[in-house]
Amino acid sequence: MKQCDIYEMYFDPVKGSEQSGRRPAVIISGNAANDNLNTVIVCPLTSKIKNYRGNVILKPNATNGLTDKSEIMTIHIRSVAKERLKNKLGVVSSGDLEQIKETLGKILKY
Repeated sequence: MKQCDIYEMYFDPVKGSEQSGRRPAVIISGNAANDNLNTVIVCPLTSKIKNYRGNVILKPNATNGLTDKSEIMTIHIRSVAKERLKNKLGVVSSGDLEQIKETLGKILKY
């Protein structure tokens, strides 16, 4: 499991407005942490596009393995057990990862 990988994931159980269900998620934690911990940090994806400022919108292609246009929901960043991640679907580009990091920086700053 590497940074930029997209996996199918099961987010349940959840509480309140947390993202739930079975959905893709992109790993954003660094590879040193990914190699040495039993958890990874992910951002879930949704096919219900809201176009929130700063969120990456992915069009399905052979690289990302998605079947629907999807928005990376940066505000819903979450640390999860690796056991929650099921099938690897694909990867996001390094440019997409940089945009995720930039958006996270803004979320944490303001």
